[in-house]
Amino acid sequence: MRVVVALGGNALLRRGEPMTADAQRQNIRSAAPMLASIAQQHQLVLTHGNGPQVGLLALQASAYSEVEAFPLDILDAQTEGMIGYVIEQELGNLLPIEVPLATILTMIEVDPADPAFGNPTKFVGPIYDKAKADTLAAEKGWVFKADGQHWRRVVPSPEPRRIFEIRPIRWLLEKDAVVICAGGGGVPTRYKSDDDRTLEGVEAVIDKDFAGELLAREVDADLYVMATDVDAVYQDWGTPDQRRIDKATPESLRGTAFPAGSMGPKVEAALRFTEHTGKRAAIGSLAQIEEIVEGTAGTQIVPAHVASA
Repeated sequence: MRVVVALGGNALLRRGEPMTADAQRQNIRSAAPMLASIAQQHQLVLTHGNGPQVGLLALQASAYSEVEAFPLDILDAQTEGMIGYVIEQELGNLLPIEVPLATILTMIEVDPADPAFGNPTKFVGPIYDKAKADTLAAEKGWVFKADGQHWRRVVPSPEPRRIFEIRPIRWLLEKDAVVICAGGGGVPTRYKSDDDRTLEGVEAVIDKDFAGELLAREVDADLYVMATDVDAVYQDWGTPDQRRIDKATPESLRGTAFPAGSMGPKVEAALRFTEHTGKRAAIGSLAQIEEIVEGTAGTQIVPAHVASA
């Protein structure tokens, strides 16, 4: 099968861990054997989150006040390179030497009129207490929202419309490469106007699950997997009535509410993929990635005719 796997932030940096290069490499090194096993059985395309990394880069950039801080699109591009480099290296250390790997800097078009620009929701950067968040908001003009018991910066998260590098991604897949692309949801980009074909970056972070779903459709994937730090999707999560969902159809989950900042985008991305393609999507723990691909773990989203078979 051709399998697109979107790695959640936990594969790169666990909550509360110091945001160091060593911590990131160790987490990717732990994930690499599971991903390498998939790559040896199937054609693997990888994408990944970048919320903690892009937030850290923004904080570092703002600390140097002699020049204007780099915008988010530049930081998004930086994270594609630095995270892709480590993933590529750690996977390459495990796969046969003849297996090619490539990281593609990926620009993704967004709509300047997307309502997300009026309501920032995408968490980036480290966690803060309320007092520190208020201080940073006053100093830097950043927007903060509650993330569990802590506070994190939020930025606009517009919908992905088009992957500009989709042709070279397909060319690499034709040569059986393991491709790492659309990292962090891709670099948000737009045309200056309808009649001006000049591209420019956008201050935003695209949700990597939605970008991964678009990528999975565009490369004609057989399966789209979102690997996270929970074993499945749960309805009424965190309540006495919480219920694990092992298998569902898009029709059965449409209209069911899930947390907007965490599981909600994953469920929506899975439903979109299955609705558009008639193929399977899955959400679950990275530790069970092989079983998820086999269809025996995680939450499996399947077309109605498969569910009834």
